[in-house]
Amino acid sequence: MAGKGVFEEIIDGDVYKYYADGEWKKSASGKSVSIINPTTRKTQYKVQACSQEEVNKVMELAKAAQKSWARTPLWKRAELLHKAAAILKDHKASIAECLVKEIAKPAKDAVTEVVRSGDLVSYTAEEGVRILGEGKFLVSDSFPGNERSKYCLSSKIPLGVVLAIPPFNYPVNLAVSKIAPALIAGNSLVLKPPTQGAVSALHMIHCFHMAGFPKGLINCVTGKGSEIGDFLTMHPGVNCISFTGGDTGIAISKKAGMIPLQMELGGKDACIVLEDADLDLAAANIVKGGFSYSGQRCTAVKVVLVMESVADALVEKVKAKVAKLTVGPPEEDCDITPVVTESSANFIEGLVMDAKEKGATFCQEYRREGNLIWPLLLDHVRPDMRIAWEEPFGPILPVIRINSVEEGIHHCNASNFGLQGCVFTRDINKAIMISDVMETGTVQINSAPARGPDHFPFQGLKDSGIGSQGITNSINMMTKVKSIVINLPSPSYTMG
Repeated sequence: MAGKGVFEEIIDGDVYKYYADGEWKKSASGKSVSIINPTTRKTQYKVQACSQEEVNKVMELAKAAQKSWARTPLWKRAELLHKAAAILKDHKASIAECLVKEIAKPAKDAVTEVVRSGDLVSYTAEEGVRILGEGKFLVSDSFPGNERSKYCLSSKIPLGVVLAIPPFNYPVNLAVSKIAPALIAGNSLVLKPPTQGAVSALHMIHCFHMAGFPKGLINCVTGKGSEIGDFLTMHPGVNCISFTGGDTGIAISKKAGMIPLQMELGGKDACIVLEDADLDLAAANIVKGGFSYSGQRCTAVKVVLVMESVADALVEKVKAKVAKLTVGPPEEDCDITPVVTESSANFIEGLVMDAKEKGATFCQEYRREGNLIWPLLLDHVRPDMRIAWEEPFGPILPVIRINSVEEGIHHCNASNFGLQGCVFTRDINKAIMISDVMETGTVQINSAPARGPDHFPFQGLKDSGIGSQGITNSINMMTKVKSIVINLPSPSYTMG
């Protein structure tokens, strides 16, 4: 159970501690932050409200620990990561319980997230050993005008202290996707979990603690973004920021200074359905892509752009599948569970009311009870409606009918987002041509958008992000190249 057994030391009374210098600590501020259960809308957990002074101390500890960690053999780093992955999987039930209560993730999906996270950590350990164990050897006479009098040895070295900020919707998986690459690359880490999802993240961090990582190497601070958010992202001790979330990332990018940034900031993922598409396949993927975890995914299908000639048939197939979705509490493994906060529900409702006022066709009755919103398909959506452009992050899916492929591509590319998109067609030549002109980081052909498998590159264009994720790309991003040049007294050639 959460906060019980091996996790007893991470909680004091009813307030979870923060983690620094290999210990679980109470904040000197004496303050806490409440975490509201999306289903009950009552306080479920409390976490420490860390102060700026405590952040300063954590940064000092992380900087000191990183120096010795960088000298730790690569195989030893990998060994500890494998150990953490195994412990994480062993305690999947306790962590999944937190995910259900903090972010209303369906119970089965919560367990899947933890297991997937363990697999990600193990894969990162293996990949890190492979790519960091190699370097480059260059000789000078390959460039015009030079003799072979210089040998260059280049390798990847750590950046220093990595600040990791995951989002509420995957507070474990999208935390370890930052933590594991940072650690295998020789960096130390400061994690600032989201408020909703913080307790899940703290349980996950304790699994790394139990694996035996050095003190000060991994740290986790909790608190209000208004008090320590900017302080963390602008801290001179931070050498890299990996952030997943909303448009807060744009503000961070303007303040962070000259450090590497890895950011995924949401999307308005378009699904283009052509006349020759397998409509059953398209409908199944639209429902899965649009309504899984109540649409609270950056890679959710956010708008369907369907050719007019097949629109009626597609909408009917989608409606039939939406009617079968179960709605209710996450403990019962329902398909549609409450959205994360009341403010999120209010925002979604605002998009729905705007569409209603402007004449969208409601394929289901709009229903809401507290944070729980029933799945809703909106047909005949027009570009003047907010839902055509804004990211609802909820179980609301707009359908825009198009008369040409070019019209669909234009709508997709007119968005300020560019995370993912998908196209359904039986013609692979059309699929490739459309994929080439869609301004998104990834295009899925005949499948819904998805982040993963976790070793695939994952990136966004425009306001959807900076840099690329995926295990290999994250490891590379959290390192820099160092060169050592050997200067020979005279040219050296090996002649057979």
